[in-house]
Amino acid sequence: MTDLVRIAAWNVNSLKVRLPHVLRWLQDQERAKAPIDALCLQELKLTDDKYPHKELEEAGYLSLAAGQKTYNGVAIIVRKAALAPIASDIETTFLKPIRNIPGNEDEQQRILATTVCFSGMQPMRLVSAYFPNGQSPDSDKFIYKLGWLKALHSWLATELEQHPQLALLGDFNIAPADADVHDPKAWEGQNLVSPPERNAFQELIDLGLNDSFRMFEQAPKTFSWWDYRMMGFRRNAGMRIDHILLSKTLQEKCTASIVDKEPRTWEQPSDHAPVIATILK
Repeated sequence: MTDLVRIAAWNVNSLKVRLPHVLRWLQDQERAKAPIDALCLQELKLTDDKYPHKELEEAGYLSLAAGQKTYNGVAIIVRKAALAPIASDIETTFLKPIRNIPGNEDEQQRILATTVCFSGMQPMRLVSAYFPNGQSPDSDKFIYKLGWLKALHSWLATELEQHPQLALLGDFNIAPADADVHDPKAWEGQNLVSPPERNAFQELIDLGLNDSFRMFEQAPKTFSWWDYRMMGFRRNAGMRIDHILLSKTLQEKCTASIVDKEPRTWEQPSDHAPVIATILK
């Protein structure tokens, strides 16, 4: 039994297309003796009845999913070998699940939260989140994004009171600082980097959450998303918009936080790379 838990987030931009990548990546981490114990996925782009529970379970993982046709959709995948003995099936693994932000009426599947009991540690509350894109600051979708962020903030304040070991993982569609943008001047005032979005990110930090990536010295121009167009990945013209925020209790146990660019080099990749945080039990 390892004394570490590794949690990750990955916007796969269609699980139907990228399931082989997810399985390959999880298996690669296992072979490297650094297994992923919980993986939060975003942009499943499939309905619950099409979710590949069987394939993932055969590979050693249990899943909770909130799917949606064509767009959105989030999931939480956990490694069976990392679970406490009390967890043996979906019902005993995923405790107190919440689908979408309570009290915030929304047909879009963007939030999935559950408590997981990993072996040798106190229960951990995992929140897989796919933040709205917002399109542009002068659009109705941007107004929706800011309203959604406000509802998320209010709900997380309650969640943090109830769950001292909480991690918020996912595609935030926010680059919190200029260091997270390949060309800050070119993006100035645009969606993903606008002051209202960055203020909303800071308000999450003010709740008592911590940006795990910025807890450690990182190479400059480390990003998690690159546009498919204009050879974005080859030029490293990207942004860091995928994040793992940790409650104070988990922050104190976090020993590393990285972006794994390797899957972005594969054939037909997602435009996002997985982000990983390592937590001491």
